[in-house]
Amino acid sequence: MSVEQQIQQLNDARKLVLKDPSHYQQIVQGILPIIGPGARVELRRWGADFLAETFSSPTVPAREKETLAVAVLETIKLMIESEQEDNAVVKSIVQCCASIYPLIFRWIINNSYDRDSWERITAIKSRILRIWDTAVSGVRICCIKFAQRVVLVQTAGPNADPRRDDPLEVSLALVPPNHAVLLPRNLEAESSGLLDRMLSIFQESVSDAVMVDATLNSLSILIRVRPQVSGKILNVILNFNPLKLANSPMTPKLRVMVKSMEKTTRMLLMHVNKRDPQGPLAGRIQQYVERMVRSRNEIFDEANRKRGPPEPVDGLDPAKRQKLGAQILVPMPKLDIPVLKPGPHTIAELFTLKPEPGLEKFDVAVFPEDMVVQLGITILQKLDVNLLNQAVDGVRARFNSLKTAQPELLNAATAPLGIEEDEDDYEPDFFSAEDTEQILNKLDNAPPEEPKAKAPDMALKHFALPPSPPLTSEEISQISQGTVSRVFEVMQTLEEPGKKSKAGLNRLAASAYDRDAWITLITRIATRSPVDLEEGSNVIKAEANVAALSVCNTIRESLYLYILEDFRKRIDIAIAWLCEEWYNDKVQMMHNPTAVLQYEKWVLKVLDGILPYLDGRDKVLTRFLGEIPGLSLDVLSRVKGLCRDPALVQVALTSLLYLVMMRPPSREMALDAFEDIWSTYDDAKPIAAKYLTKWRPGFTDRIKGNDDEKKSNGVTAVAA
Repeated sequence: MSVEQQIQQLNDARKLVLKDPSHYQQIVQGILPIIGPGARVELRRWGADFLAETFSSPTVPAREKETLAVAVLETIKLMIESEQEDNAVVKSIVQCCASIYPLIFRWIINNSYDRDSWERITAIKSRILRIWDTAVSGVRICCIKFAQRVVLVQTAGPNADPRRDDPLEVSLALVPPNHAVLLPRNLEAESSGLLDRMLSIFQESVSDAVMVDATLNSLSILIRVRPQVSGKILNVILNFNPLKLANSPMTPKLRVMVKSMEKTTRMLLMHVNKRDPQGPLAGRIQQYVERMVRSRNEIFDEANRKRGPPEPVDGLDPAKRQKLGAQILVPMPKLDIPVLKPGPHTIAELFTLKPEPGLEKFDVAVFPEDMVVQLGITILQKLDVNLLNQAVDGVRARFNSLKTAQPELLNAATAPLGIEEDEDDYEPDFFSAEDTEQILNKLDNAPPEEPKAKAPDMALKHFALPPSPPLTSEEISQISQGTVSRVFEVMQTLEEPGKKSKAGLNRLAASAYDRDAWITLITRIATRSPVDLEEGSNVIKAEANVAALSVCNTIRESLYLYILEDFRKRIDIAIAWLCEEWYNDKVQMMHNPTAVLQYEKWVLKVLDGILPYLDGRDKVLTRFLGEIPGLSLDVLSRVKGLCRDPALVQVALTSLLYLVMMRPPSREMALDAFEDIWSTYDDAKPIAAKYLTKWRPGFTDRIKGNDDEKKSNGVTAVAA
């Protein structure tokens, strides 16, 4: 199998684990023999990149990463210890080691018997630290990242919790004092030395901007999560001058390097001050940043500023530099525009200042319109005004000369006659002329003339599509149901209305294109569409009424189901709909006293749908009864039925009390309902009696009379 085919199969495996991370264990175990030190360099590069990607992926659980890290240690050790290894492979391997070092450290903390794994990672660490200063820039940046991870792990972190999977929480604080393999004192000393080695780049005389930026970016995490070393790091950075290279001759490369180091240093310190504005070094950091900004402006503004010329003795001397204020006459270039010859000319010839055969054959239409416009704007911006004026004057003179030119006079003596010379030769006819009889005989014997084909009339005529076939009742019903369902789908996607503005009596319904507008539209279609149909025959009008009522009932059923889905939030929709139904019934009764009324039917249906889902804290029923336009005995009987449940007695009585207080036309009906409740339900008697005593005069006396009558009846029965 060729290398390309193997890489193709490996890429397929990579796509598999990216879709389903549960296969990482099998894929990693399977590729280790393929990407070993003896494999082709293409396979080693792919394997190193895959391992680096695997251990930096957030989709793989930390515990699974620990197991995989122990499994790949030997392969990584063999690959990085090879002296002739490819730089791309080494770079990816060092990135991988930066990810697995905290995992191996935590593995050794929990499994002190595994000395072999610790020896392997120690050997890998020693090899990386040896090549740190001699490798290429890409590998050195990865070595800095590895050293940062080692310092993070081998220093104590605040409030370390071993149950968390964050690699930044793996620290020396997790190591028990009597660990068999890890010695905290030695590890802490090693991390301190590594930190000094990282900070040494700020004290070197010759600074590499790439390495400085990489180190600063790595130190930002140490400052944030390891407060015990942040003071040491900040003191070194505050003593570092990223603008010291600006003293050398400023080349473009050096300019970019200085700007990069200055910006990275400034951003790091500003971020530190932003996170801890009350820190001990906050004032010093602020002064350092301000001083650096001033120095940067002075250096780069001075470098960009041009030196002015020394003042000459004579500003008009061409052998010397001229004064800026001297008036020097620059000769205006003369544009030579040839005069057109007499005769007809095209518009292109009129505007062509200097004819060129090559340009005459070129078709400018091949360019896009936007490109031509852009070219025209650019040319006009850079064109000299004097030249443009000369060209305009030349074209104007050409046009005036053509307009005033006299037509050429013909000389009668020399002008051609306009006839051909052959026609001057006269040849007489020697045959006698035919008489009338011969001509008639010839016409009789001649074949009949063929009728001339009449040219078709190509003028456009009026065209109208044939009318579509009429829809049946079933088709109308299906189409209507589909339309209604789509309208309700749109309503489901709209947001709930927020605070409503009061537009007053002059407002327009359904003018905001929100959910309320759709509700208004659909309720009015349901209630008002069958009214005032066009006049016609009784049969047609009856069929239209049947079809319209079918559509309206479909809309009503959909509205009913839409309200019951969340009746507490959509009670305002139910009230608006029932108000429209009540108004429609009144209009129908004015035109047809025998019309079918819809309000009573649907108000009872909505009420029956709401009542089973009420609880003792609901105020929906009170609002519903208070805002619907009409009340009936059937509605109040449903409310009285709530008193069967002791938990809903208060809801029913509160709703009836609201009717007594706020709806005077319905007060007597509500008080009658109170009396029925008082006489039927024992749980509701005390509260019902309280309200009846207040709102129905004479109720207390009537109760006492009934009690006295019962007592007298009881005494009579006992005496008998």
